[in-house]
Order: sequence, then C-alpha cells, then structure tokens
Amino acid sequence: MNWLRDMEYCPRCGCRTFDVAGVKNRRCRHCGFELFMNASASTAAVIINGRDELLVVRRAKEPARGTYDLPGGFADAGETAEEGVAREVMEETGLTVVSAEYLFSEPNTYEYGGLLIPTQDLFFRCSVADATAPHAHDDAAECLWIPLNRVRPEDFGLASISRGIGRLMKIVAAHDATTRYN
Repeated sequence: MNWLRDMEYCPRCGCRTFDVAGVKNRRCRHCGFELFMNASASTAAVIINGRDELLVVRRAKEPARGTYDLPGGFADAGETAEEGVAREVMEETGLTVVSAEYLFSEPNTYEYGGLLIPTQDLFFRCSVADATAPHAHDDAAECLWIPLNRVRPEDFGLASISRGIGRLMKIVAAHDATTRYN
C-alpha cells in the first residue's frame, strides 16, 4: 500500500477532499492542510572488531526475515541519529556504542504494516566498549562475526543494506590497498 496514493481523508479535518498535489504530497481542498511523504531516518551500525570481522545480525522479523543485516533501525523522535544507532545496537546486541562516525547514506523503502515507507538509511562506523560478547535481542535472531574478506552484499536481505555493504567493501579494499602500498 502506498499511503500517498491510497489515503483518501485529510488527517487534520477528516474531509474526503485530500487530493494528490504532487509526486510526494497531498493537499486538502477544504482546510488547506498539505502532507508530504518524506523519508524516515534509519541507522545501520558498521562494527569491525580487532580481527577484521564485521558484526552482522540475522533478521528475526519480516521484511527479509532470516537474512543478514547490520544492527540498527529507525531513529526515534527527539534523538540524534548517533543516539539512535547506539540505542539500536544496545537493543539488538547488548553492546554499548562509545562512538559513532557517519560514513554514508542509502535510500530505501521499508514495508511496515502494509505500508511502504521511504527511508534514508544512515551508515555509521561504531566503536563499542566491549565487542567480545554480543547477544541477539529484539529484532535480531542471531549475532555473527564475519571476516571482512567473506562478507558478500548479496547475503543481506534489505536492498539498501546490501548496497551499503557493497560500498563498505570498496572502502575497505581501498584502505587495504593504501595501507599495503604506503
């Protein structure tokens, strides 16, 4: 379901005069209220331990249940993206994030409750206080450390995370080449 296409009633006044006004908005002819379909902020944590292994979680829920993912999720209202990624890492793995450095973003859509929600997935390189014992909680069925040289984007079920892993592997390869030749 695309709420922009399927929403018939104005959420402010309740009138059925809530018309599509553009590719990402609706406007009420009765009260003038305009609603835009903007992306929700979502975070993804890139956590690499001292053995050059990436922390991944196996998704416990749909969408893409059973596939690999990075720890992360939606930022809550009133928190920064850095606070959101730290909270999500704690909720899913039990690990405490001590620093989060922004890397890049990827657009995505996320199906929730029958709605297709546009998201902006923000990737952060995170350092954790103690990486020795992650435990799967919340949306994670399992936590795994995968050697960087065995990480494959196609193993990640969400399109934006898969693309992000591809970008991450290019960054890692460029760093390795720079380190090797300098």
